[in-house]
Amino acid sequence: MEWIVPFILTVITASTPLLLAASGELITEKSGVLNLGVEGMMLVGAIAGFAVTASSGSASLGILAAVVAGTLMSLIFAFLTLTLMANQVATGLALTIFGVGFSALVGSGFVGFAIDPLPALSIPGISAIPIIGPILFGQDFLVYLSIAVVIGIAWFLSKSRAGLILKAVGDSHHSAHAIGYSVIKIRYLATMFGGAMAGLGGAYLSLSYTPMWAENMTAGRGWIALALVVFATWRPGRLVAGAYMFGLISVMQLHAQGAGIHVPSQFMSMLPYLATVIVLVIISSDRAKIRLNAPACIGQAFRAAQ
Repeated sequence: MEWIVPFILTVITASTPLLLAASGELITEKSGVLNLGVEGMMLVGAIAGFAVTASSGSASLGILAAVVAGTLMSLIFAFLTLTLMANQVATGLALTIFGVGFSALVGSGFVGFAIDPLPALSIPGISAIPIIGPILFGQDFLVYLSIAVVIGIAWFLSKSRAGLILKAVGDSHHSAHAIGYSVIKIRYLATMFGGAMAGLGGAYLSLSYTPMWAENMTAGRGWIALALVVFATWRPGRLVAGAYMFGLISVMQLHAQGAGIHVPSQFMSMLPYLATVIVLVIISSDRAKIRLNAPACIGQAFRAAQ
């Protein structure tokens, strides 16, 4: 039984960057924008957060730097696709390629550095409760923030006027424009939020999950975050379940290797991505559900009628 708490803690740690990045992408896609540059934004956020933290000694400044870096990356995407009306798919892929190269260039001077991980926000007395204490009350700030963000997004989309406007823009941008809403402005803000959350997810990787810098340390998590949004059918509640499911699969393959299960390590490493493909195939087979929940204008450029 001693392995249960460490195992669950590892699952939570592995799931948090996915949940942070996917939460931002959900809002972006709800506005009708498809940003495939999540992987690149996470990498730039990871190196920005690590570089500032390692240089200043302040994790708070590092987290802020990661958010700013992710937002700036998303602004590049937004300017190209919303203002210049470039193809969203091609621009998102280019953003990822740019983020991979840029983060490797900036991070070349930080290879081999190690920092202290983000401290756990332990509550005296409560955190000492067996099993439940360390799991629920012994996490770092970003774990709690990831859950709070999902709750906030669920309320925002279902209860707030701004959330309903955002969904209206994603479902019918011409109708939203006709009744006076600034489609481009709303999509800019949604894209910036997505970039900020992707940067935050990257920061979690370099400041808490593995508190060091390694080139391409996201290892495809940005693509899993994109798949998570589809897996959740654009619903915040299912996003949490999906993120923790993929986190569980990631951790299981590590524990299986540690337990000496005689399966090639390459096969075990591909399990999270294999699960992603299988889940997407299953969900895509139900086209009615996809059409019901997906933003109708996702990926479509908006041109105001003259």
